[in-house]
Amino acid sequence: MATKKTQSKSASSSNDMGALWKWLYVAGILVASVAGTLGFQNAILAMVFAAIGLLVGLFYFDSSELMNFGLRFLIVTAAAGSLGVFPVVGGYLTGFFTAFAAFLGPVILGMVVMFFWKKYFGSM
Repeated sequence: MATKKTQSKSASSSNDMGALWKWLYVAGILVASVAGTLGFQNAILAMVFAAIGLLVGLFYFDSSELMNFGLRFLIVTAAAGSLGVFPVVGGYLTGFFTAFAAFLGPVILGMVVMFFWKKYFGSM
């Protein structure tokens, strides 16, 4: 009879946390983008999304991917400003991509903090 490999509790909990951060990231993007599309603005909701984005940037993403992720952020930001030229849906597209970029900003900030932390304090 084959024996079953058991995972340690710490490995299982780290996988659970990775899944939690991933779903917070996906939910944050979706909810922020839909709220931006509909023109919904709320200061408390914006602070919640900023906190979620910062935590996801700190704990989920690899800081070695900072340049690639930053480039994606700049592309989404540039696209958000240029989508208003479409007559009927331009306002909705601009709101969608502006909110998407606004959510990615704190994620980038968290990745920058982790990048410098690992670079200057990680080898101590």
